[in-house]
Amino acid sequence: MADNEKVMDSDKDPNVSTLSDLPDEIPNELPHQTALINRHAILEKSPTLLLIFSLLVVSIGGIVEIAPLFWLENTIEEVEGVRPYSPLELTGRDIYVREGCYLCHSQMIRPMRDEVERYGHYSLAAESMYDHPFQWGSKRTGPDVARVGGRYSDAWHVDHLTDPQSVVPESIMPKYAFLSDTPIEPTHIEALLKTHRFVGVPYDDDMIAAAASDFRVQADPDADYDAMLERYPGAAVSNFDGQPELTEMDALIAYLQVLGTMVDFSTFTPADSR
Repeated sequence: MADNEKVMDSDKDPNVSTLSDLPDEIPNELPHQTALINRHAILEKSPTLLLIFSLLVVSIGGIVEIAPLFWLENTIEEVEGVRPYSPLELTGRDIYVREGCYLCHSQMIRPMRDEVERYGHYSLAAESMYDHPFQWGSKRTGPDVARVGGRYSDAWHVDHLTDPQSVVPESIMPKYAFLSDTPIEPTHIEALLKTHRFVGVPYDDDMIAAAASDFRVQADPDADYDAMLERYPGAAVSNFDGQPELTEMDALIAYLQVLGTMVDFSTFTPADSR
């Protein structure tokens, strides 16, 4: 027999029990030195104990994760350019949520090569800091819209929302032509801004006082909108749907045209967000 070959003798192996051992032993039972470890069977056989210890473990883990947040002034690093939505953009966002657009379009570009090459710079947490709730999404029936702002003209958005298949033949998106036929007024816009201020969005008193005016002038290129742009830098000013009256189509397109435009990614570096 070769030197590297060994014959295992079960009678001499201390980790193997046989019928010749004590009558109470089970053949091939785990060695006695692991009996303490096997005490977990007590928890597995008692639903009450298992529930109590599960809650204890989850509570400790939750405290370890959540408690440090109470000592942080801000959990999101601010990035230059990110601002609260203008009154018209905020109204358009509510229409976006109301119509369930988030069910098919995400607003979060992951930091992976295929995502970045298709959609643009990966999403920053700061870009969603004024979203209540955020629109990250987890399903893409349609493309991600986190960087859709400025990529298409207002006319393209009108055509796309009115009849999606006219610009994207393979689209399964429903038609939203009724938005152009639904006039809107800034009846409750001040209350809307106050509500968002209550949850942390930094709308000041001047923004709230001028909300109705800012709401209207953003969709009227012939109006005096300079003060509105001082409050909301970079906001698109346009008669978005080309109609004389202000409609839900105007508001939704105003929201879409701001997505991904607040941060200048041509100069942005991760160090800038610290």
